Amino acid sequence: MSESFNLPPLNALKAFEASARLQSITLAAEELHVTHGAVSRQVKQLEKHLGVTLLDKHGRGIKLTDAGARLYAASHEAFALIHTSCIDIRRQTQQAPFVLACPGSLLARWLIPRLEQLQHDLPDLRLQVITNTGDDNTLQQSDADASLVFLAGPCPDTMHAYRLDTERIGPVLSPRYQNAQALQHAPAAQLLHESLLFPHSRPQAWPQWAQTQQLPTAELRYAQGFEHLYYLLEAAVAGLGVAIAPEHLVRSDIASGRLLAPWGFVETSAQLVLLTRKNQHEQRAQQLAAWLINNL
Repeated sequence: MSESFNLPPLNALKAFEASARLQSITLAAEELHVTHGAVSRQVKQLEKHLGVTLLDKHGRGIKLTDAGARLYAASHEAFALIHTSCIDIRRQTQQAPFVLACPGSLLARWLIPRLEQLQHDLPDLRLQVITNTGDDNTLQQSDADASLVFLAGPCPDTMHAYRLDTERIGPVLSPRYQNAQALQHAPAAQLLHESLLFPHSRPQAWPQWAQTQQLPTAELRYAQGFEHLYYLLEAAVAGLGVAIAPEHLVRSDIASGRLLAPWGFVETSAQLVLLTRKNQHEQRAQQLAAWLINNL
């Protein structure tokens, strides 16, 4: 005869799992939209229910006990499974929209100009686009079915990446920039004397490009930095300096003459990919990937 045991309250398990995953009561409280004290009380309630200590203080943070590590492994897997199952149930028919997450800069400068044609060509896809505001491209914490991203590292084991194109980056400037006329026919080394605009999200972009041109990276002169590529490119269009950017995001600006790219673009190790969860919406993901490749 099995021993009778009541499972602990769900809220207590959620508070513990978030605290253990984030290694912080404070961050767990922010994620769950409750107070620090509420999370702490829930964890203590869970410890009382189980009769063991799950979390110990460690400096300014926390660490898992052996019992806590066992419970975290089980609860994290269980919540992830519940989350995935709920998404599958909600989108189990083809009538549900296919939700695509996309970084704001890629959305504004690359996808939106193609969006009307995409929706015309693939009406059954019922595409819904949302902005991916974070740096996490694994879709683990997103309700999106797919994400359009530049992926530099390996594809996560739980994901499938449809390769669309290789990323290429290069310097761009506006015809309105004060030294634009002279720079159009100058060697790349001339950029060592110019004001360089850069993205905070990719501090390695300028050094990476400079190395391909055999330029000393220590002599690069950085001016204004921007949190988002979209703002960076708007600053370049306004003539505030020379920016470094992926070719995909500036192709239309170059074609219209709003930006110049005197030194062209060089390939990086990153790929423009459509990232999807394995074994989910494969047919629609393949349709979208094929369309994107044909409309690069």
